[in-house]
Amino acid sequence: MFKKFAFAGLLGLACLGAAAHAEGPVRLVIAFPPGGPVDLVGRVLADQLGKELKQQVIVENKAGANGNIAAAYVAKAPADGSVLFLTSVGAVAISPALYKDLPYDPARDFAPVSRVVNNATVFVVNPSNPATDAADFVKRSQAASQSVAIGSSGIGSIPHLTLEMFADASKAKVLHVPYKGAAPVINDVLGNQVAGFFGDVPGLIGHIQGGKLKALGIAAPTRHPLLPQVKTLAEQGIAGVESNNWYGIVAPAATPPATVEKLNQAVRAALSNDAVRTKLEKFGAQAAPSSPQELAALIASDREKWGALIQRKNIRPE
Repeated sequence: MFKKFAFAGLLGLACLGAAAHAEGPVRLVIAFPPGGPVDLVGRVLADQLGKELKQQVIVENKAGANGNIAAAYVAKAPADGSVLFLTSVGAVAISPALYKDLPYDPARDFAPVSRVVNNATVFVVNPSNPATDAADFVKRSQAASQSVAIGSSGIGSIPHLTLEMFADASKAKVLHVPYKGAAPVINDVLGNQVAGFFGDVPGLIGHIQGGKLKALGIAAPTRHPLLPQVKTLAEQGIAGVESNNWYGIVAPAATPPATVEKLNQAVRAALSNDAVRTKLEKFGAQAAPSSPQELAALIASDREKWGALIQRKNIRPE
């Protein structure tokens, strides 16, 4: 898989001198509506990225189909650096295992540019829930007469897949309730209509800090800097539940290596800007630029990880 990405995005150093780069505005395509975590990251990045490239960077939202609409659009876009895709892990590493007939092939149609941020997954419940942490939640669920309802943003989403890992690892007695997007399920946790939700820290940090949601555990190797008091699931004896809904930038596959390298350096410079890092960290996203090769390897490893879980649990989209 890594070789396929490398071939698609990095055709060889011999081509570096021959690459062309579009001189007009750059469109940064985002697969979700304005106001969500991916959109927020994209808009913070776009302004500084434009300064680094000395070109205007325009955010363009193409929401729908779990990111597949935006992915298909960018796959067919001009391969000159004028159209980029700020993708979450779903469109490039989960959708290939979830959907039989995708209108694009992540391994063939994209040239990885750079990871942008890491997003740890946090388990939250309504503050009225008596559980003190995730381990206590598991014990209470096992003692309950009925399975405890846990919402997700949709079948095959990171929140759903994290819940599946959590249920397997902890033996919690839970019932998956899929929603259409994160906003409605968060609203129902706030309203105590469902018991909990596994979501990205950026989408939940305001509710947690405001006391409207209670964080029970982090599905990551280490604690989150904005939630230092919240233990990881591993610290609570629930091992192997790690979920990172990272965001990264990819370009159409035929984008010349010199253009990919130019874009990579611009993303790195933008993410090293103190004001950009501060804005991202304030809402829970952790800046994490990478080389194109590192992003290719990450996509390949996550595709294997999530694909194996989807196959083992026989998860199918609605």
